[in-house]
Amino acid sequence: QVQLVESGGGAVQAGGSLRLSCAASGRTFSYYYMGWFRQAPGKEREFVAAISGSGGTTYYADSVKGRFTISRDNAKNTVYLQMNSLKPEDTAVYYCAARRPLWSVSYDYTSPGGYDNWGQGTQVTVSS
Repeated sequence: QVQLVESGGGAVQAGGSLRLSCAASGRTFSYYYMGWFRQAPGKEREFVAAISGSGGTTYYADSVKGRFTISRDNAKNTVYLQMNSLKPEDTAVYYCAARRPLWSVSYDYTSPGGYDNWGQGTQVTVSS
């Protein structure tokens, strides 16, 4: 298990930028696939971005492609989500998630079910 703590949320005007951080505990961070999800009031939690343990593979939701960038620093046990050109529809609580994959098991890293460790979330509010 790994403990995750998000930070960097806040309020910003449309067109602005924010960078979210997710700090993880433990010494095996590089083994973990990391993801960002978000949940707006009254909506289901939705996938935003994911990154492999090495950082060599990334996935993005269509709604954020070209605007958001996921990255990680394994030396700092931290994953980031750089959010540019923010829109009011990006307003949500953003959650960091982690999964240490087992050999020969397939996971859907674009689904909440693909992860078994979650942070507490950080609020992002984008005003028009």
